[in-house]
Amino acid sequence: MNPWLALPGGGPSPVLARRLRLAHEALVTRADAPARTQVRPVVWDSWRRSLRSGVDPDGASPPVDLLDDDLAAHRDAHPLAAVMPVVRRLLVADAEVDRMIVAVTDAAGRMLWVEGDSRLRDRAATMHFVEGASWSEADAGTNAPGTALALDHAVQIYGGEHFRRPVQPWSCSAAPVHDPSTGALLGAIDVTGGDHVASPHVLTLVRATAAAAEAELRWLHRERAVPRGPAPDGAPPVLQVLGRDRARLTTPAGALELSLRHSELLVLLAEAATAGTGRTAEQLAAELHGADSAAVTVRAELSRLRRLVGDRVVGSRPYRLLGPVRSDAGDVRALTARGAVAEALDTYAGPLLPGSQAPGVRAARARLADELRGAVLGGGRPDLLLRYGALPEAAEDLATWQACLAVLPPGPRRAAAAARVQRLRSRDAAPRHR
Repeated sequence: MNPWLALPGGGPSPVLARRLRLAHEALVTRADAPARTQVRPVVWDSWRRSLRSGVDPDGASPPVDLLDDDLAAHRDAHPLAAVMPVVRRLLVADAEVDRMIVAVTDAAGRMLWVEGDSRLRDRAATMHFVEGASWSEADAGTNAPGTALALDHAVQIYGGEHFRRPVQPWSCSAAPVHDPSTGALLGAIDVTGGDHVASPHVLTLVRATAAAAEAELRWLHRERAVPRGPAPDGAPPVLQVLGRDRARLTTPAGALELSLRHSELLVLLAEAATAGTGRTAEQLAAELHGADSAAVTVRAELSRLRRLVGDRVVGSRPYRLLGPVRSDAGDVRALTARGAVAEALDTYAGPLLPGSQAPGVRAARARLADELRGAVLGGGRPDLLLRYGALPEAAEDLATWQACLAVLPPGPRRAAAAARVQRLRSRDAAPRHR
């Protein structure tokens, strides 16, 4: 049995609820040690820590440490603020439908963001499950975010496993988040709700979200490491296009944030450069707009681009890159080609110019995504398959989840993959109405 799962054998039962209630009563009223079969060791240890910390099982709600401007300032300065779009995309977007609250804490257990189902949040506010409140074990007793932080491990807490009785109608699943550069504990991501939140697949979802948040932090660290000033003399220009709607070009003259059209043109010229060729204005017009576009418009844009980046970067007749230009997309392609799939996933910050609808850019985006996907699926490594599966573009990819199912050992991650495969197969088999 996985000791971190609250309900590894299925759903809750009246027998389990009664056993937990009796064990909790024995501990808090008589300090009796429950029999090992009555409560999970991880919960028993947490109950004992809660007792030693002086938490009253029937006492006041956890303290609210941060309010108003102090809360806003702490959130703005916290590293996890940068990954909240990821958390919202993976968890909060469906929280209303799934009847869940999503909370993100700092390393001390203070709630920085509490989002999701508005009716549940109103109910949870009565026990101070609100932004600014401290849900560390020392303040709130056994609970998923507090215990996850205390043990630095993902964990679920079901109903009566909570130390404080006012919290026992709830269940929660939480996972810690670390700084990918230093390994320092930054906080925890938590999902709170009814009994369904204690199911194994919810913990898998929360762990995947924490992994995606750490991957985003890793990319942001690299992003900040790219010099904003001029590149060293003699260094090739650096083109960043992954996970960005606008490209950034860093040259010896400085860093430029390009318009969408100039971003698209540089991507198309970089794609041509990999084949050792250039492009005519007519070819670029077709790749930008389709067959019916006018080349004169493209010539005007290329003239402005050459003035912007310098005529030592982009040449004409044909239009081409005049020297090496290093790009993050090219780095991913090179890493996958030599089998460095983990490094390629580290470098892959998202789709190539995701906001572009230019036919040539869409084709380049698909080629790069297919190369990365093929490398991950071909390698068959469970850890890399799960990392790839956490990407938004892989969420509905049946082949990816079938590959996960084939290589994962029995346990919650395999069960979650099996559930995903079943759902995707059912979707594909459903009749389509015109």
